[in-house]
Parts: sequence; C-alpha cells; structure tokens
Amino acid sequence: MDIKRARILVVEDEKVMSTYILNTLRRIGILDFYAFPDGGSALREVSRLKPDLILTDIHMQPVGGIEFVRQLRALPNNQLSNTKVIFLSADSSPATVGEVLPLGVAGYLLKPPSLNALAAKIEAALQS
Repeated sequence: MDIKRARILVVEDEKVMSTYILNTLRRIGILDFYAFPDGGSALREVSRLKPDLILTDIHMQPVGGIEFVRQLRALPNNQLSNTKVIFLSADSSPATVGEVLPLGVAGYLLKPPSLNALAAKIEAALQS
C-alpha cells in the first residue's frame, strides 16, 4: 500500500502530542487521518472508518491503548480485528513492552517519534 493513501487513526490524549503526530503525518504526506482522545472513542468509530493503521498511546483515560487494542482484536470483523497497530509511548519499561507485544502490534515507538522513524515504522507496518 502507498503510505500516502493510508487511512490512519491517531489515539492520543495529550493535545500537544496529538497535534505533533498529526503534523508529522502531514509532513510525511499522509492526509487521511482521524484523531481520538482515548481508546473508547476510537473503538466507537473504527467500524465506520476502517483504518489501515492505528497509532495509539498506551496510558490514557478512561480507555487506555492496551485495553483498546484488546477490544479491537476481539471484534468479529477480521478486517478490523487484524488492523495494524503501532504503539507510541513515553513508557519503555520492560513490563509495559512485555504487555503490548502479545497483542500482535506492528511496532512500538518512544514519544516523540522523529519524522523518519515514524515514516519508516508506518511504511513497514503497511507492507507487512
């Protein structure tokens, strides 16, 4: 898939970080994206939007990224339940990383990601 044609959901509760990620996506050339402040609001829209990729924070309220991805993976629609996910987090603790890896994620980046790192991770996820 051409990275510039990808539909991406950004799930991030911190307004400054959300703006940074959206601006980075624009700089990469991705224009089809949607932002949500937590996993619950994103989960309500995922069926309608049918994203190619989801970028999500881990620590959010009321529904964090790990719970969001667990619920996403449990959806009956295989296209949605198998959506590629990249976690973006400032938390690089072994416990957190160990908790997200079994969820079948396409990547894990520390925030704030550089443009090149984010573009490379998105490209790799969309090609796999």
